[in-house]
Amino acid sequence: MELISNYMRDEKSRHMLNELTRKTFGFDFENWVTKGYFEGDYIPYSFVHEGKIVSNVSANRMTFIENGVRRDYIQLGTVMTDEAFRRQGLAAKLIRHVLDEYEGRCDGIYLFGNPDALGFYRKQGFQTMNEYRYSVKEEYRTEKSGTAFKPVAEFGEEFKARYMDAVRKSAVQSSFEQINKFGLQMFYTCWFDNVYYAPDIDCFAVLDTENGTVLQSVICEKKVPLAEILKRLPIEDGRCRLGFTPCVEERDLCTCELYDGADDYRLFFRGEKLKAVEREKLYFPELSHA
Repeated sequence: MELISNYMRDEKSRHMLNELTRKTFGFDFENWVTKGYFEGDYIPYSFVHEGKIVSNVSANRMTFIENGVRRDYIQLGTVMTDEAFRRQGLAAKLIRHVLDEYEGRCDGIYLFGNPDALGFYRKQGFQTMNEYRYSVKEEYRTEKSGTAFKPVAEFGEEFKARYMDAVRKSAVQSSFEQINKFGLQMFYTCWFDNVYYAPDIDCFAVLDTENGTVLQSVICEKKVPLAEILKRLPIEDGRCRLGFTPCVEERDLCTCELYDGADDYRLFFRGEKLKAVEREKLYFPELSHA
């Protein structure tokens, strides 16, 4: 069995990875890579057997501004093993390989893992912790002024390019902001159907409106007060949650609740500096999940 890594621009190897991600998670990386959104921060480590990838763990290089301090973390993602090769310790071997390569060279290593895998990740030396999630108070959901956010498609094709340029240049909008966000931001928004724009404040927003309104991301080259963004959001049913941690001076616009990932995930980590996430009541940006 062969170990290969850092091969996303190699078409043959990437197609093998796509086959396993489609089978395991129902998506692939092809559009993301061929459209030019991949920039090298996603590094897969995979075992290959007879021309097929049978197990994978990916290391994602993540740079954050965490309450004014730069942090360089590694996020593990796309942890998966083909059903026919499970219970052979392949994923554990790959995780140990990644830990050996990156620990001591970053500020911490973390992942969002299946709640059912608690025992597995603890055996790899990971601890669990909680985040804090923020919902907008009623008085800031109902006040409206300015030009409302509208789908970016209504402003013409050139605004898609403007959005991508703004992602690269965006000012820090939160207490816990990913700086090298372009690759992951475009993974989640490459179809542009969840991207909105408010022209009077020259600001883009990424919105999830399936269950209430979730403001997942704010993209603009100059910091825009959160209150001004909220006044322009198309909040249909009165509920609005943030997919990021508001700046300290804007937290009084929100209620804050302890969040353990519910049925979706548990946050696993290694490294003392990552303990600040729970201590400082932070929430990993939803569009930074790999």
